Amino acid sequence: MKGSDAEYKALSYLQHQNLKLVTQNYRCRFGEIDLIMREGTTLVFVEVRQRTTPLYGGAAASITAAKQSRLLQTARHYLAEIGHEPACRFDALLLSGTHGENIEWIKNAFGE
Repeated sequence: MKGSDAEYKALSYLQHQNLKLVTQNYRCRFGEIDLIMREGTTLVFVEVRQRTTPLYGGAAASITAAKQSRLLQTARHYLAEIGHEPACRFDALLLSGTHGENIEWIKNAFGE
């Protein structure tokens, strides 16, 4: 499964959980956020990770401290761009299996 396929599957899954898409693949000089969504009044920054095997810790282990730092900087950049700071959180949506058939949604996966 390609990264874009994993993101599409993640987006579809989260929309079925009543989250609304704000933007996809937000990029700035600090990095990229796969999905920015809204759950009620909360802005949700979503990192999508996909692994076919659990070797090396699986999808969750691939969100390293350095990756988390880049995501935080990118989120700060996005918030500065929109001009206000709503309630926010960082979620991870982890897909595993050959076709990403296993989905694990971790709310508040990390933060400051």
